[in-house]
Amino acid sequence: MLRNISYNDYQISNEIEMLVGKQFTILERIKMKGIGSSNLLIQYSNEKIENLLNLDKNLNKCNIEIRPKGIIIRFKSLLETYALIIPYYKLKVFKGESNQYSLYKDEYFMKLKARNLSDHNFFKKISKYRVSS
Repeated sequence: MLRNISYNDYQISNEIEMLVGKQFTILERIKMKGIGSSNLLIQYSNEKIENLLNLDKNLNKCNIEIRPKGIIIRFKSLLETYALIIPYYKLKVFKGESNQYSLYKDEYFMKLKARNLSDHNFFKKISKYRVSS
């Protein structure tokens, strides 16, 4: 599900919580050693996301948040913030070239470039929580 999350909308917040769960508490975040990724470069994406990213000339980047039942991929286009909400049961992760990860959910996909070891470790953490949920 792709949503504009620039504004506090109670209905969208409820949809997100139903799909991927509520945010982890601070204690859980500390135990997990973080739930968010650094900025990841978007190399390719499906047409709908690509159209949003092409509206401005900025570098296309995103970050990922881990939730109990899924992940949220956030990116900006113009002055708006968009989120691709992916429950674990619909998430497919593929490791392509040495520094590229592909995330798929139904008709949506993003190919992201991991720039350092911490990015690779973050994708391992996603796989770990995907299996345990």
